[in-house]
Amino acid sequence: MSTLPPRAGRRCHNLLNTLHSSVYFSPDLAAEFEPLGIKDQGVYFATRSAALGRVSAGTVTAAFYNFKHELVARHLPRVWDAATPEDVLDARLRAADTTLRRLLGDDAVASAEMAEAAGLALRATEACGRPARPVYSAHADLPVPEAPHLAYWHAATLLREHRGDGHLTALLAAGLGPVEALLSHSASGRGFSLKWLIATRGWSEEELAAGRERLRERGLLGADGALTEEGARLRADLEEETDRLDAAPYEHLGAAGVARLTELATAFATTALTAGAYPADLLG
Repeated sequence: MSTLPPRAGRRCHNLLNTLHSSVYFSPDLAAEFEPLGIKDQGVYFATRSAALGRVSAGTVTAAFYNFKHELVARHLPRVWDAATPEDVLDARLRAADTTLRRLLGDDAVASAEMAEAAGLALRATEACGRPARPVYSAHADLPVPEAPHLAYWHAATLLREHRGDGHLTALLAAGLGPVEALLSHSASGRGFSLKWLIATRGWSEEELAAGRERLRERGLLGADGALTEEGARLRADLEEETDRLDAAPYEHLGAAGVARLTELATAFATTALTAGAYPADLLG
């Protein structure tokens, strides 16, 4: 029986993830990777997969779920000829440092609130589980940075990947393939816009159109491109199942700890968003 208010863990995660994921959209990340000879989508694939080691395109396609394999294969394993996974992890941490300082300001980075948030988030990660969570588990092997703002970002990374790995289990159980998962998420108003889907996930407009047709055949998407009642219910059920699979870290932290971490994460996320952490046209 949960001791937390409904969806408390989800709300906390979403705020933590806002700051974690801002690094992927940061110009500071591209600047760190340019001297390594890694550019464009190769930066994302290298950054997020480096904890797994010198992995193949097939491994990343499986673990990341919604990218077209041919896009991944254009960059992996070639990026490992340009830089080792250890080089990539070092560059990623430098980019996280620069990005957080730019978005939040040095005072927030050095604040007591940041140190408190890092402690709470790290405590939550103590209850994360490794089985069937490859991306989380690989990141859990990495050392915790000493600086509080980087420890907070590291903990947010662990909690994001823990929930993400569990979400893929829910997607498979719901029978949503990569394209259908992306399109139904965008139709909910919470996923990428069509522009960003095409630019970052590698699927063509024709492949996306075929995915919409499959969703319509299942009664999940209407002729207007919006989710039907059944489609909205499926997306809600997916999030509830993901909550269930991701409950342990937040139950471990407890209601008071989750509430305080959510409060702190809200302030950091709001500051980052106000500072332009994400493109204005990102969401669909």
